[in-house]
Amino acid sequence: MRILVVGGGGREHAICWALKKSPKVSELYCAPGNGGIAEIAECVPIQVNQFEEIAQFACDNEIDLVVIGPDDPLAEGIVDHLEAKQITVFGPRADAAEIEGSKVFTKNLLRKYNIPTAAYESFKHYEDARAYLSKLQPPYVIKADGLAAGKGVIIAQTLEEAEKALHDIMVAKVFGESGNQVVIEEFLTGQEMSILSFVDGETVRPMVPAQDHKPVFDGDQGPNTGGMGTYTPLPHIPQSVIDEAIETIIKPTARAMVAEGRPFRGVLFAGLMLTPSGPKTIEFNARFGDPETQVVLPRLKTDLLDIFLATVNGRLNQMDIQWSDEAAVCVILASEGYPGPYPKGLPIEGLDAVQDSIVFHAGTAKKDGAIVTNGGRVLGVTALGKDIAEARAKAYADADRIRFQGKHYRTDIAKKALV
Repeated sequence: MRILVVGGGGREHAICWALKKSPKVSELYCAPGNGGIAEIAECVPIQVNQFEEIAQFACDNEIDLVVIGPDDPLAEGIVDHLEAKQITVFGPRADAAEIEGSKVFTKNLLRKYNIPTAAYESFKHYEDARAYLSKLQPPYVIKADGLAAGKGVIIAQTLEEAEKALHDIMVAKVFGESGNQVVIEEFLTGQEMSILSFVDGETVRPMVPAQDHKPVFDGDQGPNTGGMGTYTPLPHIPQSVIDEAIETIIKPTARAMVAEGRPFRGVLFAGLMLTPSGPKTIEFNARFGDPETQVVLPRLKTDLLDIFLATVNGRLNQMDIQWSDEAAVCVILASEGYPGPYPKGLPIEGLDAVQDSIVFHAGTAKKDGAIVTNGGRVLGVTALGKDIAEARAKAYADADRIRFQGKHYRTDIAKKALV
């Protein structure tokens, strides 16, 4: 089969890497891809928002399946666009992708179907939102309604910080149209957990759980990022809690989307908080997580292409998906300045010195035959081991072997699992 993956980050590198292992894949393309993906797939210079060009490429090259990686094209309806041209595509349609594209939609859905989440109110007008803040106690959680590259959630410790965040989102429009509405919700405490699931309408096949590290610095300090590292499994979280999250949140949400006439097909990502009163929903994403994918897919034993095809053909309920017992740890190597402004085009050295890890490229490019930095999160160094400690040691040893100017990373990824 001939497969086209749409996207150019670490998640798409991991998807391509997993698909490459399938004996059924004869040709693998990625649009636009990156410096690392180019080693295993043919990169095509088409951007993720160029729907017509993607459709044309798929037709011209007799593509059997298109796999959509990022959130923006899903929210903008790329699946609907391709399906209208009889192109087979893995990912949710626009009406189902709204579960990520609008936090207001999602919070209202969860409230309607009594699915556990933080208490909240939503606002269209700045003054109303500001007045509501004064009724709350810190810390304050403020979320831009729409997509904001993983940076649209602000946790403010003081009323002044909260009011500034609100002004930035709703008045200064730092996230553009995504800030036309906001959600202000209660601050939840506990451990975070991510569960990605293959979903086909009401059929839910959960993947192994993972835990991300959002803040940029050790000890969960500094501004939120797209994710500085992740690991799986979660030995410190009881299986009963994981099962409770699946039964009380993920499966009911899939059923709710069917009831709303928006059946979800693709990967549903649940961001969860394990509170003293049980698991609660922080957010849903309509696609594979990044960097969660970089630890989850290396543990997948079943052919990923078979799962994709079963999902798009409505046969996911017939799939028996197998996972390895190994642990996986991913350490993100970021550019100096990330998540703020950062330089690009810096040479990366030491990739050939990596010994025990898979290096997933997130923000890289090929320039004059060499790999250079081309993003805020540059590389994801993923290692497998018999347990978290072994995988972690391998990943950090290889992270140290890679060099580029200004490289920085967290040194405490997966530490919580060692306690």
